Amino acid sequence: MIQSYLEIQGLKKSFGLKPILRSVDLELKQGERKALMGANGAGKTTLLRILAGLTAPGAGVVHIAGLHLTRDAQRVRQIVGFVGHQPYLYDELTAFENLLFFGRMYAVKDAQQRARALLHRVGLEKRVRERINTLSRGQLQRLALARALLHSPRLLLLDEPDTGLDEQGNELLKELLDEHVAQGGAALFATHQLAHALKLGDSIVTLDKGRIVSTCGNGDGTSYKYSTFEQGPGAAAPGGVSGVSPDFSLSPLPAGAHDKPPPERRGTLSGEQVGSPAPERPKERT
Repeated sequence: MIQSYLEIQGLKKSFGLKPILRSVDLELKQGERKALMGANGAGKTTLLRILAGLTAPGAGVVHIAGLHLTRDAQRVRQIVGFVGHQPYLYDELTAFENLLFFGRMYAVKDAQQRARALLHRVGLEKRVRERINTLSRGQLQRLALARALLHSPRLLLLDEPDTGLDEQGNELLKELLDEHVAQGGAALFATHQLAHALKLGDSIVTLDKGRIVSTCGNGDGTSYKYSTFEQGPGAAAPGGVSGVSPDFSLSPLPAGAHDKPPPERRGTLSGEQVGSPAPERPKERT
């Protein structure tokens, strides 16, 4: 039986009089990877921070691996790994010292060996003894991913995890998520990039003004494609996300096609078939 790693019922959050999350219901099972998409201010970061225990919920019920989010907060932190907009690292410590500090905080067995192994895994083995204020933004993001994985969490919460990463870094991110899920974990991540959502996730949840307005994908590991279209000059994509309409649909891809790059033309999830000729643009008047 597949275990439910995340169950959210009626989650609400307001800052002052401004509602941020409005009765959010969401479930994430073992082995699933869900992408959160939506415009700026839709509630993605607030949702992830609540689940990570960094922001208190306003109302609703949240269980993570059967544990109550607030009543079992200490135990929940032991099974959740979080990467946010900030790396949550100490500038005065080296890369290795940062991981060793968090390893001891989480009571990681053989913390030194685990820290060295992760530094090698994320490609920072040559930066072990350098203070993190000397690292680039992409290297900091790699180190933040290592920190989140250090205590072998069941649930990964990632807020725009591709920030600062180059092409190799994005491939590393995919590999780390693949390994995490293969080991029985689950992941919920926020992104503004449709291509990343399709590449890293097996389903997409769209937030709009604090409400879930669409969910696509069956959560069984099927890969998906989207059809293409040409946007007119200055056209804005619905829902505030580049190339995404809130009522899009996804079509299953054949096995082994997950790693193929998306179409070069900008796309929406409409009824067109991938690879169909692009509509001819009207000639500009002179």
